[in-house]
Amino acid sequence: MRVESINGKKYILVIVDDYSRFTWVKFLRSKDETPMFIIKFLKMIQQNGVVERRNRTLIEAAPTMLIYAQAPLFLWAEAVATACFTQNR
Repeated sequence: MRVESINGKKYILVIVDDYSRFTWVKFLRSKDETPMFIIKFLKMIQQNGVVERRNRTLIEAAPTMLIYAQAPLFLWAEAVATACFTQNR
């Protein structure tokens, strides 16, 4: 997203457990925060079609939710988190 979230986050890191398909979403202020978070998930992370499809689904869901709710764009992180929560259910 090109708009900062309400908490000043600009980037999103999506992690999908390949076995269970459980998805984690981490919002980052800068790309420099990524290595610390990735270390925790090092054994589960694999960039593949599953992750790319899940990432695309989450990123496409956020604007749809914001438009439908007539919410401001800076709430994009909350929309992505809600989409992730919904998919994990």
